[in-house]
Amino acid sequence: MLEDRSEHPCQVIDMSPGNVAFRTDRIGQPGERVIAYIDHIGRIEGVVTRTLEDGFAMTVIASERKKDKLAAQLTWLANKHELDLPEDRRHERVAPRNPMSVLHLTDGRQYQCRIIDLSLSGAAIEIDVKPAIGVQVVLGTMRGQVVRHFEDGIAIEFAVIQHAETLDTEFSGSAD
Repeated sequence: MLEDRSEHPCQVIDMSPGNVAFRTDRIGQPGERVIAYIDHIGRIEGVVTRTLEDGFAMTVIASERKKDKLAAQLTWLANKHELDLPEDRRHERVAPRNPMSVLHLTDGRQYQCRIIDLSLSGAAIEIDVKPAIGVQVVLGTMRGQVVRHFEDGIAIEFAVIQHAETLDTEFSGSAD
């Protein structure tokens, strides 16, 4: 998505934790802010640094922690084929059609949250609070526990593997 909020398909030509080059029909202009959603990487933000014949290059704007995570993702992606590594997710993750939900803690506190993605075994949610790892929670109607913190939220592992129909009903999204 370019600064004017127009969205365009693109292909990553080359990428490092600090820079990325895209092939695209609509070329961003130097200094223009860009938000890109990249398969296996997620959302990145940056500023166009130079134009290319069939696209542009940008500098990634992110915290050091986010750049470290990006470096780890890129390393894993670069090596998974050579090492014949399986995906590190047990179940496919999808973005729900209705991402807004409520996280319930066992002490009765409730927090509005946004589901980033979910699978049959867990969910990543954007939330302002970070309950301790291991804390029991309920997302919507599904019991689980906090298993990881990340910059904007937490990851939850459900107590039991969900059925696709349950996720579809709960979050009006597809889980297959």
